[in-house]
Amino acid sequence: MQLGAFSVSLAVKDIARSKAFYEKLGFNIMAGDQSQGWLILKNGTTVIGLFQGMFDKNILTFNPGWDSAASELDSFTDVRDIQQQLLAQGITLTKAADVSSSGPAHIVLEDPDGNQIMLDQHR
Repeated sequence: MQLGAFSVSLAVKDIARSKAFYEKLGFNIMAGDQSQGWLILKNGTTVIGLFQGMFDKNILTFNPGWDSAASELDSFTDVRDIQQQLLAQGITLTKAADVSSSGPAHIVLEDPDGNQIMLDQHR
């Protein structure tokens, strides 16, 4: 199962303050719109997302179809196929993708400790 590029999505209280903090750690803006409450920052191959007012808690995020530079992969496992594999293994999803569609979709699940995991396919 190929989950795609990995990042951590952080639920932040003050995006400007968080941005300034992570820039001091060597992160640079890769994408996003601070006025909309979200930024994607990168340091080497490490990617973090800052999200103000969008999520209740931090999320482990995977992007099927992308590498760590958000470049499209030639071959990848569609999120709906991953969903099918997870359900077959008895994993409960808190948000499922519409299997009758194609293209962008996402699913959400939680690990045994309540940590959220999102597979967010953009293509």
